[in-house]
Amino acid sequence: MEPLHQLTEALAKLPGIGRRTAERLATHLARNPAGPARELAAALDGARTKLAACQLCGSVTAKDENPCRLCADPRRDDAILCVVEDPSDIALIERSGEYRGRYFALMGKISPMRGEGLGDLRLPALLERAARAQEVLLALNCDVESEATASYLRHVLAQKLPQLKLSRLALGIPAGSAIAFSDPVTLGRAIRGRTEA
Repeated sequence: MEPLHQLTEALAKLPGIGRRTAERLATHLARNPAGPARELAAALDGARTKLAACQLCGSVTAKDENPCRLCADPRRDDAILCVVEDPSDIALIERSGEYRGRYFALMGKISPMRGEGLGDLRLPALLERAARAQEVLLALNCDVESEATASYLRHVLAQKLPQLKLSRLALGIPAGSAIAFSDPVTLGRAIRGRTEA
């Protein structure tokens, strides 16, 4: 396989990178082998040799700092476990400054279209972590596959750990947005999830 085509194919496998973007990136890197290409190669090598998944939550951490800093922090609340689809979701929730519990990344969702099933979700590890909590917060996305995954997890957790409180993130109108730009499903969820003023 030609090197430029091989690079394009590798870049296109990354999440959020379409075929056309992969082609532009590959061409840019090929035209500048001493600059961005060298920096990217060094960064990728560093990631490969120095990073790993946290043995507890699945978040990305340094190999010599495993479990990660969030899992090792004794000030975090062990009573609540926030379940996310992807480790990158952990960083987003942390930025809110509102959550102080523990995390668990599923590493995907039930997605027959992408060939992802129940065996890809780290369910045994989730059950082990959830058994030590009082509440599991399902912080999954709002698409059809994520909703199916959340429904399945609710069923399994209720069956295996009936003492657990199960919760979901509240859904509604994003801050800074207007009702006029909300779709009917989001608006309906905002009304059902309304809080006292």
